Amino acid sequence: MNGRFKLFSDPVHGFISVPRGLILDLVDSPEVQRLRRIRQLGIGHMVFPGAEHSRFGHALGAMALMHGVLTSLSEKGTDITPDEQEAALAVALLHDVGHGPYSHTLEHELFSDFHHESMSRALLYRLNAQMGGRLSLAISIFEDTYERRWLHQLISSQLDMDRLDYLRRDAYYTGVAEGAIGVGRIIKTLRVHPDNGSGLDRIVVEAKGAYAIENYIIARRLMYWQVYLHKTVIAGDHVLRSVIRRVRMWLREGEEDIVAGASEPFLFFLRQELTGADVSDPEVQDAFVDLDDADILFSLKRWMRSQDPILADLSRRFLERNFFRVEYQIENGRLPMEELSASVSDFLIGSGLSTQMDIQRDLPFYLLQSQSTHEAYDPNEDTIAVLNRAGRIDELSVSEDVQVIEPLAKQQVRPYVCYPKEAGAMVSRLPHEPL
Repeated sequence: MNGRFKLFSDPVHGFISVPRGLILDLVDSPEVQRLRRIRQLGIGHMVFPGAEHSRFGHALGAMALMHGVLTSLSEKGTDITPDEQEAALAVALLHDVGHGPYSHTLEHELFSDFHHESMSRALLYRLNAQMGGRLSLAISIFEDTYERRWLHQLISSQLDMDRLDYLRRDAYYTGVAEGAIGVGRIIKTLRVHPDNGSGLDRIVVEAKGAYAIENYIIARRLMYWQVYLHKTVIAGDHVLRSVIRRVRMWLREGEEDIVAGASEPFLFFLRQELTGADVSDPEVQDAFVDLDDADILFSLKRWMRSQDPILADLSRRFLERNFFRVEYQIENGRLPMEELSASVSDFLIGSGLSTQMDIQRDLPFYLLQSQSTHEAYDPNEDTIAVLNRAGRIDELSVSEDVQVIEPLAKQQVRPYVCYPKEAGAMVSRLPHEPL
């Protein structure tokens, strides 16, 4: 006998038990196995050498946490049917199946107006058709149409199994100790509570778990600025995006020879102007499932020898980790864009990458302005509820058991400019209006 479960050894959660039947069938599907070939942190492994973990491990981890929280809720008296348990595990496993290669870095380059959740939904429907409708309940939970809406909260909210796993997992693999969170305590202090205002039950945190939630919000803020929005990660993202924009430029001009030899699944997306509405197209889904990090790396290795010096240089920069410089503006200051434009232009022309005739076309691939934004907690949408010791439900930021959430609920915005290091020494900032 093979037993009711298959065990996966995970360095973050220990042994993960995957039920045989529908869940194991999903794990073995091409859509989920593809996640092994997509790094969880995109460019992150080029900044944190240990961050080689994949979205497959995260999918299993989120499913393991879902199993843990459902077990805890059952022990506290919440009735959960076997069908609901299986559907919730399926949703946790599949919630990120719609992520593209290099995750968030390229998704908006492959499609416009795209959210990975829409591709996850499309692939859920695809798998449901392949499996004879066995994912219908899982789809209802994913789409938040199932009557027990607290199940949806467990996979998509400001306190869900997705975030609990990726924060703990990413902190482990990057070695960023500030990201460590008390996942076990958080799960054990969650409960389903009747919401008398709407007549619907909701997930709340018991008061004894409030400090663990406070730590979770702080850790999320620190992980975003130290890992997800790290300056070198941003720099690598921009180099890769510049490669994609350069390839698309040549394809629009009919210059197929310049980008020839690259991965066909990758070129499928670059030759077209797809939008989020196209995720329902079976041909688009087939190409998406066939696309992973290896396609990007293979293509860059081919383009590193392109007859276009800009494309060759950008591809080489990414592969050899010779990224751009990211420089933030200071408070009440601005970055001198005219000075930067002149410096970067001189570098491109002087190095033979561009000419006086082409510099206006080529400059935007090497000089970019943008901004990093993040808020660790939003008190106005999809809030975290705390069940205080008097039995009253408080929103997290005003809970008497939590003291430091209010400052973390404010959005932080950091404008920056991105340009080649070779363009000169650190450019001085001038006191003037912000970017």
